[in-house]
Amino acid sequence: MSTALSRRAAIVRMGTGAIALLTLSLGLVGCQPEPSPSATPSRSQASPSPSPSMSTPTPTPSETAQTGADIELPTACEQLYSPAMLASLQQRGPLNDPGVTMTSTQTVGALEILASGIATLRCSWGAPSETGLATNVSIVDHTQSAAVLDSLAGAGFACDPVEGGTVCRFEKSMIDLDDNIVVLGEEHVLRGNAWVSTATINFAQDGYTEDIIATLWG
Repeated sequence: MSTALSRRAAIVRMGTGAIALLTLSLGLVGCQPEPSPSATPSRSQASPSPSPSMSTPTPTPSETAQTGADIELPTACEQLYSPAMLASLQQRGPLNDPGVTMTSTQTVGALEILASGIATLRCSWGAPSETGLATNVSIVDHTQSAAVLDSLAGAGFACDPVEGGTVCRFEKSMIDLDDNIVVLGEEHVLRGNAWVSTATINFAQDGYTEDIIATLWG
């Protein structure tokens, strides 16, 4: 995320700088005992008969939750939003202003993965100023997704399950030297093969992340 220092205030300006944020991840590992071997068959038996109590294992909740979770990377920012959300954002400011260089995260490990060459669509809203939003939709594999969560762990994010994935949110308020409130935020969604990362500066948009989830996975 970009920052610039005004002559009177030490605040983060859209277009320069960095904000260090971390999130919390949770992992679940399950295991299932192997069936006991059948008794040794007699010579009259050609092969052992299966035990009546043995049955085909059913998928675990984590396996069923991932069904259909993978997406194809959108080719345009307009494809991330419902018509109503897109119309609302268009009233807030321009899409992808070339002067806006803020990134969707400044957490070091996550930023390294974001900059590693993974397939990504970047979308920003607003002109260069002290108000704006930047979102990246990226395609990641299981290892990269786990690394993102590991790099974000322990920073006080509120993380909750969301339909086969995880959404983590963090918001921080600061006071500049002119006694103005500056609100910084990050939201991350990791689900299937997708990572949606969003950073905001003084930019509140109700239902923003929920709208992207509903549009990409609806």
